[in-house]
Amino acid sequence: MDMSVIYLIAGAIAGALIMFLITRHRMATERSFFEREISGLKTRFADEKEGVEKLQEQMKSDFKLLANDIMEEKSRRFAEQNSAKLDELLKPFNENLKDFRKKVEDTHLQGELSRNSLFNKIKDLEELNRRISDEASALTRALKGESKTQGNWGEMILESILEKSGLQKDREYFVQSTYTSDDGRRLHPDIVIRYPGDRNIIIDSKVSLNAYEAYHSSEDPGEKEKSLRGHILSVRNHINELSAKNYQGMYGINTLDFVMMFMPVEPSYILALQADQSIWSYAYDRRILLISPTNLIAALKMIESMWRQEYQNRNVMEIAAQGGALYDDFVVLAERLVKLGKKIDDARDVYEETIKKLSTGKGNLINRVSKLKVLGVKAKKSLPLEMEPEGENDE
Repeated sequence: MDMSVIYLIAGAIAGALIMFLITRHRMATERSFFEREISGLKTRFADEKEGVEKLQEQMKSDFKLLANDIMEEKSRRFAEQNSAKLDELLKPFNENLKDFRKKVEDTHLQGELSRNSLFNKIKDLEELNRRISDEASALTRALKGESKTQGNWGEMILESILEKSGLQKDREYFVQSTYTSDDGRRLHPDIVIRYPGDRNIIIDSKVSLNAYEAYHSSEDPGEKEKSLRGHILSVRNHINELSAKNYQGMYGINTLDFVMMFMPVEPSYILALQADQSIWSYAYDRRILLISPTNLIAALKMIESMWRQEYQNRNVMEIAAQGGALYDDFVVLAERLVKLGKKIDDARDVYEETIKKLSTGKGNLINRVSKLKVLGVKAKKSLPLEMEPEGENDE
């Protein structure tokens, strides 16, 4: 073989060896560089992974605190507003309910007491009437001859009966009030009794004792007959005198068409009616009603019963009014409870809207947090199923 060829081959081999050594050295150098880069990347990834885990925990903590703060603030305001409004609503409701219950109980108790005491009152009045009659007979001798004294005594008997009748002075009856007649005269009726319907009854006391006492004291038939005629004449004179006063025409008072003439001595009243059967018609034609203590007691009991019924009716009307007010307050309460329910629904809608905003839409917070788990973030807990993004459970 030619030496030149050998040298050429040897040179090519030496060149290739040198290139191989150079390439090997470069590859070793590059491998070392890449190993260092990979080590750095691993360290950086580990640091970033730890940072992501801390960020995840911090985001979870911040989200939980934010959600708790929102719910606590909403709950606190909701509770305060509802408590104040419920107190405001229930306070008048409770007060009206108490007033309504008290009025019903009072009315029932008053009715029971009135029924239980009715017979006792009648017995008391009968006893009073008997005692008054006895006292009147005993006073006859002391009073005869003094017309002024007799008049005062008759008025005293009349007031005594009124005081024990159940009527109240200056409310249901008035003593010696002053009125003006149609012709301008000043009139002073003994008693004016009011009864329901804004009507009034006038009672005037008239005592006829002199002739009556003489009739009972005399043993002579002729004298007795004369005294009896004198007694009838005295009663008729009182009727004429009372009729002339024309109490029915008094200004400012709504009276009945008649006046009661009270004769405080029951036997005197009976004797006049027995001796002159026309005396009742005589008085009635002059718009006068003759009345004795017994008749007066019955009339007063009827008026007292009318007033008692009137007051009970007023209580019933008051109860009805209270019941209406109670019903209106209850309607207001119901309406406000409906509004309260709507506010609760609104709060629920706000809550659902907040959850919806967290879980829907591009780049929502739940999807972003969930991607951390996909990237390899280690977590011990998972989101509630209600907050899992769509498709999460299928993967």
